[in-house]
Amino acid sequence: MRQIVLDTETTGLNPRTGDRVIEVGCVEIFNRKLTGNNFHRYINPERESDEAALAVHGLTTEFLSDKPKFHEIAEELREFVQGAEVIIHNAPFDLGFLNHEFTRIGMRPFVEHCNGVIDTLVNAKELHPGKRNSLDALCDRYEISNAHRKLHGALLDSELLADVYLAMTRGQNSLTMDVEVETANIGDALEVVPLGEIIVVAASGDELAAHDEVLTGLDKNVKGSCVWRNYSPPG
Repeated sequence: MRQIVLDTETTGLNPRTGDRVIEVGCVEIFNRKLTGNNFHRYINPERESDEAALAVHGLTTEFLSDKPKFHEIAEELREFVQGAEVIIHNAPFDLGFLNHEFTRIGMRPFVEHCNGVIDTLVNAKELHPGKRNSLDALCDRYEISNAHRKLHGALLDSELLADVYLAMTRGQNSLTMDVEVETANIGDALEVVPLGEIIVVAASGDELAAHDEVLTGLDKNVKGSCVWRNYSPPG
């Protein structure tokens, strides 16, 4: 399964009032492993960021002035996420901006190019009701270091969220326990290396007496003979 962990930074909070995407960061996961095949672009929004937004991401108008405009990176982004399941923290925010940016240049909404969306904020609230579920809080909860996160950044936040997502869903990748048997190649054949000798320690007389006392108590509770009285050890 191919999954893309995605985050954006923007000039403000509302694309309908003219706010734009200024950074996109994507981290690829394939079969629950980070591949290192990431996507990261800064974007010239052709407008200034709100003061509150600037305090969060620190991307100044001057820094972004020579970066490509969104229409110049849109096809690259579409190709990168095409057919993948996209993982976002607080998905409605990022999807609202990306859908707006795509339709603004005549493309189908961003979400139509993805194979479904996972909102990790929704998942976290279900797993940890009543607790703080910001990205920083989840990093603390799952012991993922975010000490280097001084400002928000789309790629950095995507990398942190990828680690959080894998930790948060660790029990979902397998419903069976895989038992590995150590083997060694001999010619074209496989030799099974025997396990070590199993040591069985018999119960002492005092332990057997204590066990019988417990069974007697169980007999009284069920007003008869408990099931352990009918158990016969194999062999």
